[in-house]
Amino acid sequence: MIETRRLRLLPATLASLRAELEGPTALASLLGVSVPANWPPELYDAAAVEWTLRRLEAEPATAGWWTYYFVRTSGGEEGVVGCGGYKGPPNEEGLVEIGYSILPQHQRQGFATEAAAGLVRNAFTHSEVHGVVAETLPELVASIGVLEKCGFGFVGDGSEPGVIRYHRRRDPGEPPTTSLPHPIQG
Repeated sequence: MIETRRLRLLPATLASLRAELEGPTALASLLGVSVPANWPPELYDAAAVEWTLRRLEAEPATAGWWTYYFVRTSGGEEGVVGCGGYKGPPNEEGLVEIGYSILPQHQRQGFATEAAAGLVRNAFTHSEVHGVVAETLPELVASIGVLEKCGFGFVGDGSEPGVIRYHRRRDPGEPPTTSLPHPIQG
């Protein structure tokens, strides 16, 4: 789990991913928090859930390097406001990629920035992580703003046509806070 000022980022498990495929009610029951009826957020669909489920089934030791549920912990009832996480463990260059998506009713409240900053901070607790990357679309101005607020810089074209890529390196004087083995611990 990763904690920020207003959020708790809960790592997806095989059980939560299976519950999510059943629908918001099953996910809410498993997580013990409210999950809005308009779940899931944009750009996060059943195919993404199934992809993560297959990765976790094949490589259980990589738990913590995939999806997280963003649970609001302040300002009222605890509830899921979005999700995101890593697209897998660090590659051979020591890079991890993050992504995030917030439900429409919770956008423009700083949750994406807070969650992305928590993901970056958590990634840098691992000595093998030297940088964090993220991709977005050039028209997603709010997403670009999130990345810039979190210290990312534009680096050019992304992995697919029309996608742009951002990168944040570990600061030279910023040692890892731990050398924990996987899974990630917040």
